[in-house]
Amino acid sequence: MLGYKTYLNLAAPMLEGKEVISSGMKQEVVRAELAVRLALEGKRVAVVSGGDPGVYGMAGPVLELAPAGLEVEVIPGITAANAAAALLGAPLMHDFACISLSDLLTPWETIERRLAAAAEADFIVVLYNPRSTGRAEHLEAARRAVLSRRASTVTGWVKNCGRADEQSRITTLAELDTAEVDMFTTVVVGNSQTFVQNGRMITPRGYKK
Repeated sequence: MLGYKTYLNLAAPMLEGKEVISSGMKQEVVRAELAVRLALEGKRVAVVSGGDPGVYGMAGPVLELAPAGLEVEVIPGITAANAAAALLGAPLMHDFACISLSDLLTPWETIERRLAAAAEADFIVVLYNPRSTGRAEHLEAARRAVLSRRASTVTGWVKNCGRADEQSRITTLAELDTAEVDMFTTVVVGNSQTFVQNGRMITPRGYKK
C-alpha cells in the first residue's frame, strides 16, 4: 500500500500484514510512478487517497502513467464536498461547483476567473484547500470575489470532517471569519436561494413548485 502518510495513518487498521510505503506532500507523481512500477512487476498494489480518489486525488496521476493493458480499478469514496454537506444539512441540492484555492498547480488568476464565473452563475460553491499558513489571503480574496457579484449568502464550513476533532459552523459569507478556516476545512457557499432551517443549511431544488 502506498500513500500520503497522514492518510495511511487514518487507514491504520487495514494495514496490518501489508507492505506500506508512505511519503509526504507534493510526492503524488513519485507515488504514482512507484505504484505502476510495482504493479508491472506483478505485485498487487493499492494507492491510498483521501476522500474520493477521482476528486483532487490519486486516480488521475496513476491512470496517466499506467500503460495499456495494466488493470487499474478506481474505488470511489466520499469526497469532502459530500461529507461536509451531510453535516451542514442539504446545501448541494442544486447545481454546484468545486473550486480549490490552492495555487500550487493552478495559477491564481485562473482560480479567480472560476470563482467569478461560479458566483455570476449563482452556483453553490464548495471551496477545497481554502487557507494555509503560506496563503492565508486566498480565502479572503475568494470571499470578496463572490460578494462582489451577489449578496451575502448562507455559508458553512466543516473542519476535520469525520475525525475526532470535527467542527462545523453555519454563518453568512459576509460574516465568515476566515481565521477559523484552515487546510483541513471545507467551505460551502450557498447560492442565492440557500436558507437555514432548524440549524441546517438547505438549498431548495424546486420540488415544491
